[in-house]
Amino acid sequence: MRYSDDVIEEVIRRTNIVDLIGQDVHLKRAGGSYTGLCPFHAEKTPSFNVSPSKQMYYCFGCHAGGNALTYMMEYHNYTFTEALKILAEKAGVQLPEESLSEEQRAASEKKARLLEIYKSAASFYYFALKRKTDSPPYRYLQGRGLTDETIRRFGLGYADAYGDSLYRYLKKQGMDDALLEESGLFRFDEKQGVSDRFWNRVMFPIMDTRGRVIGFGGRVMGEGKPKYLNSPESWLFNKRKNLYALQYARSTRKNYMILCEGYMDVITLHQAGFTNACASLGTALTEEQCALLRRFTGEVLLLYDSDSAGINAALRAIPLLKNAGITPRVTDLKPYKDPDEFIRAEGAAKLEERLQQSENAFLFEIGQTALSYRRSDPAEWTAFQHETAKKLLSFPEELERQNYLDAVCARYGFSKEAMSRLVSKEAAVMPPPEEKPYSSGIQETRKREKDEKAPLAEKLLLSYLANYPEAYPQIKDLISPEDFTDPFCRRIAAALYQQLENGSVSEAALIAHLPDSGDESKAAALFHTEIRVSSGAELDRAFTDTVAGMLRASNEARLRDADITDMNVYGRYIDNQKKLEQFGRGTILHLTWKDE
Repeated sequence: MRYSDDVIEEVIRRTNIVDLIGQDVHLKRAGGSYTGLCPFHAEKTPSFNVSPSKQMYYCFGCHAGGNALTYMMEYHNYTFTEALKILAEKAGVQLPEESLSEEQRAASEKKARLLEIYKSAASFYYFALKRKTDSPPYRYLQGRGLTDETIRRFGLGYADAYGDSLYRYLKKQGMDDALLEESGLFRFDEKQGVSDRFWNRVMFPIMDTRGRVIGFGGRVMGEGKPKYLNSPESWLFNKRKNLYALQYARSTRKNYMILCEGYMDVITLHQAGFTNACASLGTALTEEQCALLRRFTGEVLLLYDSDSAGINAALRAIPLLKNAGITPRVTDLKPYKDPDEFIRAEGAAKLEERLQQSENAFLFEIGQTALSYRRSDPAEWTAFQHETAKKLLSFPEELERQNYLDAVCARYGFSKEAMSRLVSKEAAVMPPPEEKPYSSGIQETRKREKDEKAPLAEKLLLSYLANYPEAYPQIKDLISPEDFTDPFCRRIAAALYQQLENGSVSEAALIAHLPDSGDESKAAALFHTEIRVSSGAELDRAFTDTVAGMLRASNEARLRDADITDMNVYGRYIDNQKKLEQFGRGTILHLTWKDE
């Protein structure tokens, strides 16, 4: 749904940005603003500024900036709509409802009731576990090294052995049988009645990216089968489209995520400080899960089990991740079976070392291929070289292909010259591949830059207009938004002029409507452009010079880019030249000096 500008501005206006960011960043008051260590890059000296009057933040180090909505999107990885809804709820702003059909409204209401069922079930399981701290399920979790805080954070619980405890509990809450059946938490049988789907199991709530419970996984206590049981596919829960613990991992400050196989692996990793870990839900990794990961990261380290099943799972996951535009790397956990076992035996520091040594996905694939050939057999080793040459052809760029060829030759002792000739020979006989060429999946970590930097005078003028209300009446007849030569500054100027005409400036509301990712930070940088003056006279002179510089630059651009035979353009040029002459005869514009 597209929310109106008024609604968005109301949410921003009623959000205390200092309190919001202060939940994640230690802020100290500095004059009219607050400063702290930037949450978007590593630094030792605070360069992160939060302005309560502007309802904006800006980092003078990495140039990240924006408003409360931007912060929720950038720091917590929420979409615009998700961020708006969360802030609106916190601020007590009622967002307008969409115009829904009767069918859509019924579906929305059913979704809300199912979410309430899952939420109640999660609470029931959690308190059932906490009720007896000497019970087998509680001792099991403690034996796995989990603390009470970790148990609470992940909402772990216990489905007791009685078989219908949850059903009786939810019926007392007034839940409808039709919805309870649709939730997948129960089995309805005409002869045997209703029974809980999960019993005598440690329970792992599965949440969506907004932290709402949408399903469960359960590990049996004892020797029952299956060892792990997941909620069935339901109206809310689709295993292919969700990842366990992504609601926490999405907020990582790391530039990569860890992907593993099991619930306990993820939980142990988080408890050890690796809060960027998540897992697929009892199935092989899917395209949908890769697309979901791509929203939050450009690199994934695979910490799958070190047995043959885990290696095969990694080999299946690599092409899916690459096709999603993600760089996959593989972490060697041997001699341990999984991350949980590794951490309990070696500790977090040793695991961090292994993560830093994670292997390039292509080299991992080649390494696994090599295991199928005997090096001692010349025929088999030659066949391996031919297969490697074919795989190298999947790199369309010559430079990248050569780099991988060098790495493979160094690892296996191949002759570079001979392998280069073999690759060329294979290329001559190989038919054009039907599949996509191999991509390492390397993501550009920096956001797209604009074609050219905005002229300094244009940035300064926008800063004057945003920070000095008396600037606008003095320049609105001299300079219009069309006089800004930089396209980005022109868009900002048009919106800012409109706000000034209406009598109030809200930079935070202005940048909420910028269309491109990264524009929020650029706009914040414009409004925080530093004006270094030490007196009112210097401020007036600097402002006057900025306006004169703008007139001169726009006039030159107009004459350069337009048809000089167009009398309207030429007339505007002559008018601006007269204004410039007036400035040259000693015109001085005035701003209010704020001596802080």
